[in-house]
Amino acid sequence: MIKIAIVVGSTRPRRRTAAAARWVAEVAARHPAVIAEEAAFEVVDLAEYGLSVLDEPLPALFGDYHHPHTHRWAETIASFDGFVFVTPEYNHSAPAALKNAVDFLFAEWNNKVAGFVSHGVHGGVRAVEHLRQVMTELQVANVRTQVALSAFTDFEITDPAEPGTIAPGPHQEPTLNELLDEVIAWSRALRPLRQQAGQAVGA
Repeated sequence: MIKIAIVVGSTRPRRRTAAAARWVAEVAARHPAVIAEEAAFEVVDLAEYGLSVLDEPLPALFGDYHHPHTHRWAETIASFDGFVFVTPEYNHSAPAALKNAVDFLFAEWNNKVAGFVSHGVHGGVRAVEHLRQVMTELQVANVRTQVALSAFTDFEITDPAEPGTIAPGPHQEPTLNELLDEVIAWSRALRPLRQQAGQAVGA
């Protein structure tokens, strides 16, 4: 079975990212591959992992992790075949917490696939531009389809200090399903590379 993580890419309290990730999970639960038990999706929330600012003594490329929080994070990421990153846009880029979490690891990301669901005033698209570059360096294939949720039209917000309620436009769910189709297909296609590298996931 293909296993895909829905990564909540913000750790800020009262974040809209968590609501967006729940919506992704709800749509994914209705996907034909999930119903057929060919794929499974799981929300992975960065806020639950307590990662410090990168504190490993060696670069992640060496795979010699020293800290318990790194080992826990590595075990989680290694268990998945692909990822849907749900991210806001902070200052024309992805959140520091997400980039930091990515930088903790290397081999655990390799030969997998990523799709992106972003949100923000400009739909979060500039955060994804940077994440695509980072994923490429980590040997993570990027799917073409992207969901960009607008703070103005895809959320109902009455108080700017609160996350509000997610209310995606009618075109967003079909786009998300296209993204999920691509992530599942590429996860399957890359399975031989993962097995060759000793990453026994998605068997």
